[in-house]
Amino acid sequence: MEKQWWHNKIAYQIYPKSFYDSNGDGIGDLPGIIEKLDYLKYLGVDILWISPFCQSPLVDEGYDISDYYEIDPRFGTMEDLERLISEAQKRQMYILMDLVINHCSDEHEWFQKAMADPEGEYGNFFYLADKKEGRPCNWRSYFGGSVWEPLPGTDKQYLHMFHKKQPDLNWENPRVRRELYQMINWWLEKGLAGFRLDAIINIKKALPMVDYPADRPDGLSSPDMMLTHARGIGEFLREMKEETFEKYHAFTVGEVFNDKPGELADYIGENGYFSSIFDFHETTIGASPKGWYGNSPVTAEDYKKACFAAQEKSTGLGFYSNVIENHDEPRGVSHYLPEGCVCESSKKMLAGLYFMLRGIPFIYQGQEIGMENVEFSSIDEVDDISSRMEYQVALEAGCTKEEAMQAVCRYSRDNARTPMQWNADPHAGFTDGTPWLKENENYRSINVEEQTGRGDSILQFYRRLIELRKDPQYEDSLIYGACIPYLRGQRNLMAYLRKGGYQTLLVVGNFQEEPQEVTLPEAYETVLLNNMDCFHEHDRTICLKGWQYLILKMQDKKQG
Repeated sequence: MEKQWWHNKIAYQIYPKSFYDSNGDGIGDLPGIIEKLDYLKYLGVDILWISPFCQSPLVDEGYDISDYYEIDPRFGTMEDLERLISEAQKRQMYILMDLVINHCSDEHEWFQKAMADPEGEYGNFFYLADKKEGRPCNWRSYFGGSVWEPLPGTDKQYLHMFHKKQPDLNWENPRVRRELYQMINWWLEKGLAGFRLDAIINIKKALPMVDYPADRPDGLSSPDMMLTHARGIGEFLREMKEETFEKYHAFTVGEVFNDKPGELADYIGENGYFSSIFDFHETTIGASPKGWYGNSPVTAEDYKKACFAAQEKSTGLGFYSNVIENHDEPRGVSHYLPEGCVCESSKKMLAGLYFMLRGIPFIYQGQEIGMENVEFSSIDEVDDISSRMEYQVALEAGCTKEEAMQAVCRYSRDNARTPMQWNADPHAGFTDGTPWLKENENYRSINVEEQTGRGDSILQFYRRLIELRKDPQYEDSLIYGACIPYLRGQRNLMAYLRKGGYQTLLVVGNFQEEPQEVTLPEAYETVLLNNMDCFHEHDRTICLKGWQYLILKMQDKKQG
C-alpha cells in the first residue's frame, strides 16, 4: 500500500452547535472551537471533522443548507473559519468540512427558482413530477412518510429522501454536478484538508422510479430498497474525485451504508472514490425494519462478529474509518455495553477494542470522557426530527407512550447532541447562557476538567491509546499490519493480533463483568497498556478481571 499523509492520523468529530459557546447565546460556534484547539492538541487528535456550519434554517441541524458559500451567523463568520483553519495549521491539525450534496434546503436559491418556474432551468435541478399523474413511487423517506411532497404554488411534486424541507438534488443533470464541483474546489482553495461526505450513497437513484413491496402498514418501502436497486453511482463518484479531491490530495471519508458485494475496493481501494468510508457494520446491529421500538440490544458476541467481519472485508483493500458513535447515533458506551454495566473500566475496554482495529480511529466529541445517553422524561424535551418520527411510529404500532419514550431514550440522536461537558459549572461549562439543548445531568461527575487532572481517567486512557498508535516503533503493526482475530469462539472475549513485519501485538478485552481466563498464543515481552492495575498470569494463561483490557507486545521473532 502506498503510504498517505492521513494513514497514521487520529480524527475527531465536532458537532459545532454543542461543542463550545463563545458568546453566551446558547449555541456553540467557530470561535468556540478555536478556543478549544489546545485541548484537542493535548488529547492528541490531528483531523477535525466539523459538522455543517453553512447557512441553514437548521431543520435538520445544518444538514439542510440554504447557501453553500456562507457561514451561518449563529456559528460565526467566514473570517472565523479562516482563522480556525490557520490556527489548526499552526498546530499541525487538519480541518474537514461536512459536505452535504445529496440535497439542499428548500430555502436554497435553486429550489426557490424551481418553485417560481418548475418548467425552467432550475426545475431540472431537482426531481419533479406532475401531481395529477399520482405518486411516482412508494418510497419512504428516512424521516417517515412519502418521499414525495407537493411543490408549493404549482401542479408539481418533488422528491426528498430526508425531510420535506431537504429536496434531493438531481445528480443526473450535468449542470448540478458542475455547480457542486465548483463549490467543493472553492472550499478546498481556502485550505480545507478534505471532507466527510454526508448521505453520499443517495445521490444515485434507481431509475426509472417504481414501487417496491411495502414493509410497514403505511404502504411504503424502505429507502434501503431503492439503494439496493440503484446502479451507476461510481460514474458520479469517479467524476467528482477527478474534478475536485484528487487535485488537492484531499482526505475524504464517505458515509456509505449500502455498498454492494464486491464494491468496497471501488470506494477505498488504491484508486478508490474516497480515502476511506465509515465502518457501519456495528451501528446496524439489531436494527429492526419496524423501527426503533423493534430493535434488539447489542451483545458482546454481536459486536465482536461485526468488527471482525468488517476487518476481513477490508483486508488488502484499504482503510475503514472506525467509530463507536457520531452525531447520528446514541452514545457508544450506552449502546454497546450491557445495561447496568456502564462504568469507567468497561468504557475504557470498549475504547481500546475499537481503537486498535485496522483503520482510522474517529472520536466523537465527549466520547473521550465517556459521555452517556440522556434520560428524556417526555418527547417535548427531544429536538431531533428522526426521534420524533420514531416516537410516532412506535405509538402507531401499539406501544404505550412509556414504551415509545424508552426506544427514543435508547436510540435518539439527541443523546450525542447534548452540550459537551467541560466542567462542573452550570450547563457543564458549555455556555454562560441557556443551551439550545439541555445538558446531561451527570456533567458534574463526567467532565473534561475533572478527567484532565486524574491520571486513571477515561480521558487519560484515550491519550495513551493515541500515543501508542502514533508511536513510530509500532507503525508496522498498528497502522499497516494485519488484524487477525484470536480466540473468536471464546464467549464475551474480543481478542485480535496486530501483526506487521517481525512484530506482533495482542489486543484483548474481557467483555463481561465476570473474570475469565485467556490462553496466550505465545510468550509476551511487554504490557503496553492495561486499563487496570495488574493481571494474573500462569504458564501462558492470563486471568482477566471483568472489563479488563490489555495490549501485549509478543516476543519478537528476531529475538525468539
